[in-house]
Amino acid sequence: MDSSPTARALRTLDLIHQRPGIRAADLADRLGVSERAVRRYVGTLRDAGIPVTATTGPYGGYQIGRGVRLPPVVFSGAEALATVMAVLDSPAGAPDPDSLAGSGVAKLLRALPESVGRPATQFWQHVASAGARTPRPDLSVTSALVEAVAAGRCVRISYRSAAGHEWTSEVDPWAVVVRYGLWYLLCRTGSGELRTYRLDRIGSVDLLSTASEVPADLDAAAVLERSLGEGWGLTTRVRFHASAERVRPWLRAPMGRLEPDGDECVLTGTTSNPEMYAGEWLAQVPFPFVVEEGPELRAAVRELAARLTAASET
Repeated sequence: MDSSPTARALRTLDLIHQRPGIRAADLADRLGVSERAVRRYVGTLRDAGIPVTATTGPYGGYQIGRGVRLPPVVFSGAEALATVMAVLDSPAGAPDPDSLAGSGVAKLLRALPESVGRPATQFWQHVASAGARTPRPDLSVTSALVEAVAAGRCVRISYRSAAGHEWTSEVDPWAVVVRYGLWYLLCRTGSGELRTYRLDRIGSVDLLSTASEVPADLDAAAVLERSLGEGWGLTTRVRFHASAERVRPWLRAPMGRLEPDGDECVLTGTTSNPEMYAGEWLAQVPFPFVVEEGPELRAAVRELAARLTAASET
């Protein structure tokens, strides 16, 4: 939950609105603060002109004064950020700003107090989306990285790989990118190498004073797509017996680089999962091909062909 005083006060208002007569102890428990802090938040609401009344005694509690017309929705910063994340990682990806969904999110963000809506607003403005579904990363990690991108500041992150290796690295954050179910940080390391890190594997983010340098013409989603096909341990080279113009629409960017070769074309890249490369990617391309390099990929294609042949004979 957002820990700013404004966000806490708004959350207090929301809880009182939902449960008239709620006691200070229950509010303190819900907010994770002391009862003294609850009274301070109630005072903030009263100073803002919202008549919060209190009844003493064993059955007493807080409620909103009669005749008060509250806004239909009161968001905390965390709720606003989670809502924007849900819109961005829908299967369709980020909506056009002029669409109904895009204008609706913009109106929501404009209606929030600046201190509450700032993380969600930065997220909406600085995240590139290529269409996605869950899982989602931690809200605090996501918010910190988006704030660093928006502020143009370098960060120190702690990371845990899929194999369980842990390390800390200082990086120049370029963009947060949502891609087909996963959230990535596109960044440059201190040695100048381009890297992509899964946000759900980042444990902590520390904002540094060093300024970051983001390329002016950066297409974050396109750069991420290309980078995901580079640097893996197993090389691949596939020749298609068709022109590059015909083959290209059937390829995913992580499969590698496609180059024309006369009337044919050649796809070169790397992979860590030849079975997926063969069964999910190559199998969808409706043109004849030959695996010229990559014994692991060649073996995966042979295994796939054998299974399909056996299935057709039963």
